[in-house]
Amino acid sequence: MATVNINEKNEKAPAPLPQTAQPQPTVPMSIPGAGNRNVKNLPLDAEGKRDWSFGLLDCLGDISTCCLACWCPCLAHAQNRRRLDHLNATGMPDPNRDRIVAGDSLVYAIIEVACDMGWILQIATRNNIRQRYNIRGSAMGDCCAPFCCQACDLVQGSRELQLEEESFTIQQTPQA
Repeated sequence: MATVNINEKNEKAPAPLPQTAQPQPTVPMSIPGAGNRNVKNLPLDAEGKRDWSFGLLDCLGDISTCCLACWCPCLAHAQNRRRLDHLNATGMPDPNRDRIVAGDSLVYAIIEVACDMGWILQIATRNNIRQRYNIRGSAMGDCCAPFCCQACDLVQGSRELQLEEESFTIQQTPQA
């Protein structure tokens, strides 16, 4: 009767390859049928989250949106919301992105004039933008940013949306 030693190594099995690097998160930020959601290729943390593409105080990087947000935040908010809703619904940029949105603008304006609290409407929009682009943050931050500086928050959100919208024209440009 033959005995088999179960502790003997199988000579034909290859040795396992050594790990030379720590595994990194690979969360896709560019989704088929959608624009690039991380155009600046910002690094992702272990949870797949990243920073905003532009800081809260970088509002002067887009002077026209900054002026609109300072002097007529109701229109800036309505445009951001319309653009975000259109991207979420169709996966494409809104061809009428600068069109005035009467309903959202009017609600914001009434709340702003009545009690100087139009910024409250910006909280949900900021949170939705953060979720769409996997931007790290919290509900408290979503509340504090528009409370402290309505215009800066509106410009930051607009610029994040603009990066994705512009990525569609880059993706659709034929390569020579």
